[in-house]
Amino acid sequence: MSDDPSTEPVTADRPDSPIHVTGTDHITLIGSNEEETIEFYRDVLGMPLVLRQPNLDDPDSTHLFFDTGDGRIITFFVRDDRQSNPQPHRHRAGSVHHLSFSIDPERFGEVKQALNDVGRGYNEFDRGIFHSLYTQDHNGMVIELSTDKYDIPNDRRGEVLATAQRLRVEDGSDFAEEEHLAAALDELGIDSDPVELPAAPTGSGVE
Repeated sequence: MSDDPSTEPVTADRPDSPIHVTGTDHITLIGSNEEETIEFYRDVLGMPLVLRQPNLDDPDSTHLFFDTGDGRIITFFVRDDRQSNPQPHRHRAGSVHHLSFSIDPERFGEVKQALNDVGRGYNEFDRGIFHSLYTQDHNGMVIELSTDKYDIPNDRRGEVLATAQRLRVEDGSDFAEEEHLAAALDELGIDSDPVELPAAPTGSGVE
């Protein structure tokens, strides 16, 4: 690595490292209690509860496994005597800023209505190459519900994003925008039609 990390190449090529992971297996968070964790992640976000067992490192707590929709798993260590705390998290190096889950772009309006129906506030932003709703779970964890502006094959996502990065740098843009994503897909020969989504601010202060 160079003295200036900003000069490190952005590429989808595998680095020359001793380990190459093959994907995300699961992410585990410290939850509050079982009832409210299931209520939010299963009953609001629609993730099936696929496994419940004792926490093997702490048998006094329960380990809940949810399928996020594509076979990738999110799990929680919960205890019935642990109360939920909806206060926003204080972030520090090493903490989790937010979790992002994919939603169907054709159901974007329905998702907003569903959040309203269950009393969950949200913010909506156009992030340039994707479009997102931000809400919070019962413990103050920021939850992003994101939809891509184009249908990107999962096995080529890194390649598409790295190409969009190169194009946005060449263009002198502050961040990757829809035009860079479209050009990246075209350059890589990936046929994908744009998704129609409502206008929204970037939320970044860069308009």
